[in-house]
Amino acid sequence: MKSFSESYKNAGVDVTAGYKAVELMKDHVARTKIPGVVSGIGGFGGLFQPDFAGMSEPVLVSGTDGVGTKIKIAFLLDKHDTVGIDCVAMCVNDVVCSGARPLFFLDYIACGKNIPEKIAQIVAGVAEGCVQSGCALIGGETAEHPGMMPEEEYDLAGFTVGLVDRAKIIDGSRLQKGDVLIGLESTGVHSNGFSLVRKIFDINEKNIGRYVAELGKSLGEELLTPTKIYVKPMLELISKCDVKAVSHITGGGFYENIPRMMKEGLTAQIEKSKVPVRSIFHVLQKEGNIPEHDMFNTFNMGVGMCVAVPAVEADKAVEILNDAGTPAHIIGEVVEGGEGVVLC
Repeated sequence: MKSFSESYKNAGVDVTAGYKAVELMKDHVARTKIPGVVSGIGGFGGLFQPDFAGMSEPVLVSGTDGVGTKIKIAFLLDKHDTVGIDCVAMCVNDVVCSGARPLFFLDYIACGKNIPEKIAQIVAGVAEGCVQSGCALIGGETAEHPGMMPEEEYDLAGFTVGLVDRAKIIDGSRLQKGDVLIGLESTGVHSNGFSLVRKIFDINEKNIGRYVAELGKSLGEELLTPTKIYVKPMLELISKCDVKAVSHITGGGFYENIPRMMKEGLTAQIEKSKVPVRSIFHVLQKEGNIPEHDMFNTFNMGVGMCVAVPAVEADKAVEILNDAGTPAHIIGEVVEGGEGVVLC
């Protein structure tokens, strides 16, 4: 007998919509298939067989995150094919900080009502993020939550697992005075600080399309720009340079994230004049009258990832990243001290 429950549907959950959503997303998922994928979607668990060849002590590195209130922008614009990229980015960018290569990803979508075409759009973005990071989308879950949220809304979170040889784990333990800090440019606000962003711009249906001259585009277009995925350029850099420490600049900005890559007794000294601050941050600071400290303590300010390398390799590292399509800049150095990060 075909699975269908009239009673469950009357309660707000249509299981047949879930089946249709799975059918619509299959082609997107297929784009992400890489060696190691054992199972397709639809099973109770996603199967993946990792290749440990050439590794002496394989270590799995996991990461999980969501898109946060940036999803509100997608609701207002009724555009749902990019937030999946953000979801993947927030997870895989964390994992690569340890030097790990992401292997696979799973997503979780909670929605007020399962509209198959919308769910497929979301998963299309997730698949694109997986393609950009070289990992496979091997499973996920879509759950209807009638009464928990409006029918047109949803939330999105994800989970990834990566792999690195124990001897090659990047943890900041080899940092020393004189190492150079390199900032990898962001594509914008990424997926952090949107509670403040939405408050500053008082975002709603009427002003989301406002054209902002300093940005050269509408507010909505700028804010929905997907988070940059740094996995491939970072793995390229790691293979060619001595990368000693890495920080993904997310919520908490410079002041919270950069100290996480430092070891005791050392400080990251950042020259603010060398930070490639994007126009959106100038607009946010001006319209919100936000103190500079709070800007650097909330947003990435144009630097989505910070990397520490020996001074003799700094220019080479910048060149490698630029060639890999990720503009990068020397923004500071490691100095003695115990403050974690100092901006000057």
